[in-house]
Amino acid sequence: MAIKKKTVVLAGGKRHRANLEVRPHDPLPMNEAVKALKKFKGTKFDQTVDVVLYLGLDTKLAEQNIRGSIALPKGIGKSKRVIAFCTADVVKPALEAGAIKAGGEDLVREVEGGFFDFDVAVASPDMMRVIAKLGRVLGPKGLMPSPKAGTVTQDIATAVREYAAGKVEYRNDKGGNVQAPIGKMSFSEGDLLANLEHFVHAIQAVRPNTVKGTYIKKIAISGSMTPSVLVEVPQVAAAV
Repeated sequence: MAIKKKTVVLAGGKRHRANLEVRPHDPLPMNEAVKALKKFKGTKFDQTVDVVLYLGLDTKLAEQNIRGSIALPKGIGKSKRVIAFCTADVVKPALEAGAIKAGGEDLVREVEGGFFDFDVAVASPDMMRVIAKLGRVLGPKGLMPSPKAGTVTQDIATAVREYAAGKVEYRNDKGGNVQAPIGKMSFSEGDLLANLEHFVHAIQAVRPNTVKGTYIKKIAISGSMTPSVLVEVPQVAAAV
């Protein structure tokens, strides 16, 4: 007797197909792209909204690789656990700003002992010598403080406050793409638009001097479980 096979249609697959049917095919102005994204059928959880920029970088050239951090005007809807490597007089301000731990050699020993329950580590420049030995354990995890990432600073309290609120770190990959979260699907259209505009303008501002031709080639936004929506590249960003 032939066995009848059941065809199982997952809710997620059905939702994805429905979203593909209404997905715009052409790039839209930023405000219209955000509206289109918000119209997709949602999920039971609050999806993260990401932006991806395809840049005209020659990533084989060190001077054309970009890395940094951006405090978005509307936050990203997620707090981060921040620790601060600092001198004794800065410990209290760091903790008041939201650090879960702050200290010098004592904190170094904790990390050496296996403490990794944090998302971001910031440090004052005078602490880099003290924490240098942590490079072998924090480096592979992407947690080692770095001037390029904005996590080495004299203003520890401000850095802690911004990263605890969800300050975004970015760096290009080998293909010249930069990806970062710009909020949650529950954000209003206005808040997502403000974060999107701020991020794109910030990336434009760090254009390497040696880049020839078009710098920002393509922009797309998407939710964790949605198709992407292409965004028109602002004329100032598209300029040669």
